[in-house]
Formats: sequence, C-alpha cells, structure tokens
Amino acid sequence: MGKIILMMSVSLDGFIQGPERQIDWHRVDDELHQHFNNQLRAMSGFLHGRVVYELMAEFWPTADADPSVSGPTAEFAGIWRDMPKYVYSRTLRQSDVGWNSTVVRDVVPSEVAALKAAAGGDLALGGADLAASFLRQDLVDAYLITVHPVRIGRGTPLFPPSDGVVPLRLEGTRTFDSGVVQLEYTRA
Repeated sequence: MGKIILMMSVSLDGFIQGPERQIDWHRVDDELHQHFNNQLRAMSGFLHGRVVYELMAEFWPTADADPSVSGPTAEFAGIWRDMPKYVYSRTLRQSDVGWNSTVVRDVVPSEVAALKAAAGGDLALGGADLAASFLRQDLVDAYLITVHPVRIGRGTPLFPPSDGVVPLRLEGTRTFDSGVVQLEYTRA
C-alpha cells in the first residue's frame, strides 16, 4: 500500500507561507526543481486542496509551451498534467477541474485508506489547509520537508497544534547549493 507523504517547503522559522499566502521566498532553482520532479514523477497522485489546485491550474497546464521557462519547469508541467490529482473541495464541482483530476468533498479516514490502497504507490500531499486536516486526523505516513534558508517572521505554520507526540525516524537528508535542505522522515 502506498503512503501519504506530506511534501512541503518551509522557512527556517517554520512557516509554509507568509501572512498573505505568499511563497515568493522559496529558493527553487533548477537543481531543486529537478530534484522535486524526480521525487514527484515516482508518485501515484497529488492530493491538493482547492486553493493549491486553482493556483497550479493557472500556470502548469501550459507552462511547457512558454519558451522562457527552464527545463525542469517545463518538465514539471507534463508531470502535473498527467499525474492523477485528488482535489479536496466542498465548493468545486467535478466539471470545474481538469487535467486528470477528481473532486473529493471531505477528508474521511476510511476513504483516504481506500485511496491509498487503490493508488498503487505514494501520494504527495500539499497545501496548508489540506495538510492541516490530514495531520489533525493522523493520516500522514511520511514527510519530505524542504527547509529554505530564510526567516519570514509570521504566516501559516507547517504544523497545526496537536495533543500528542508522533515519533518519526529520519530516513535521509539532502543539501542543495542554494542552502536549501530537504529532510525525509517516516513514522517510527
């Protein structure tokens, strides 16, 4: 059975986005983007919330048609279009989404378990609100946390408050020329 892998970028002080949802502080150069592409290409699907899906749908479906985009960026456009996407939204209809996407209404643990079993591999979870919902319901199996060397002071924290300790095991680290570090953890 596949795993739900929380794959998020975070500032050194623990925020995944600024107070107005800005992520312009991310340091994604070609080296890091290619690494993300390699990791995401191996996934069986993306788990997006509505906000992330709509942001992605504004750019990625045609990004590879723009001659000014770098090789890894153009490559990711195809990965994103072709990968199955499960869009968690109470407002979007199935007719509102495209590019191999399915609307899912709520994060229901039994439905997530069925999705994991059917996916045939790991599922990449992203987006502040959706990740918080999965974390609150203890549905995350592994973490790929990319730490950017910047403090932003305030915004949306990576982890919502919780009542319990979740033991994790470090599986690996990788440092990039930009100073970005990726940490990989699984449940202990």
